[in-house]
Amino acid sequence: MKKVATLILNRNLPKVTDKLYDHINKYDGKFTDIFVIEAGSDKENLSSNTTWYADWPEAKRDGLRYARGMNYGLSMLFKENKFLKYDAFFLLTNDTELEDKSTIEVLLEIFNKHKRLGILSPCSHKWGEKLLLKGLNQTKYFWFIHNNSYFLRRDFIETIINKDKPDHINFLFDGNNFRGYCSESELIAKAYANDWAAGITSKVWSGENESYLLDKANEIKTENYKENLKLYVEEGKKWMLNKYGYNSKWSMNLYTKSFYDAFFQFHPEFSKYKI
Repeated sequence: MKKVATLILNRNLPKVTDKLYDHINKYDGKFTDIFVIEAGSDKENLSSNTTWYADWPEAKRDGLRYARGMNYGLSMLFKENKFLKYDAFFLLTNDTELEDKSTIEVLLEIFNKHKRLGILSPCSHKWGEKLLLKGLNQTKYFWFIHNNSYFLRRDFIETIINKDKPDHINFLFDGNNFRGYCSESELIAKAYANDWAAGITSKVWSGENESYLLDKANEIKTENYKENLKLYVEEGKKWMLNKYGYNSKWSMNLYTKSFYDAFFQFHPEFSKYKI
């Protein structure tokens, strides 16, 4: 039985999505089932591998973005009684690019070695974090990780999900934070607060092809890159202030880091993985 569920989020870029689907199926098909989430795509732009289609008016108009999209996919697995079949979930946007080799097999091996890792991500060659990893074949625990290719342990997810009302707004992420401002910090804080760690590995690598957002905003039916970034910050800061009372992203990062530091106080045996 396959131990991993891979979720790919698409909005109106079926060729890009199907290319990623085929890549994962080629290199990791024996380890994972693959599910495609359509985030309000036009009917003529659905992936040929579509699993679930968010076609209600709000989704058609605005899309789902990362938080609502992944909530939708994960909650559908939960409602369909498939959630417990899997030990881990690989959450990908369709602009993710992976190496031409198995990625999931390596991530599973790292999970087997690092029993308290709840969140894991391949490193990106564009990230400054690669300098902290100090070479290839390293895994370290971090207090911030970009979310383009999260590999999540089911046992961790089960400690924080909203099982009472599983939907695109309430499940793993806070869907009220529409554009996902500081959503990585919030999830990682929840991990360390519940005795789970978050790591980056250089044993495998991934990247995000930002050209799709830069060049295909009209096809995706979203704002251009500059406007997107502006709204991401403006709307996100309001969400953060209302929920946490913080006026700056740095305050949110310090909140997360406080749980990170506490984790190592309780687990000195993991100190060699601290950055």
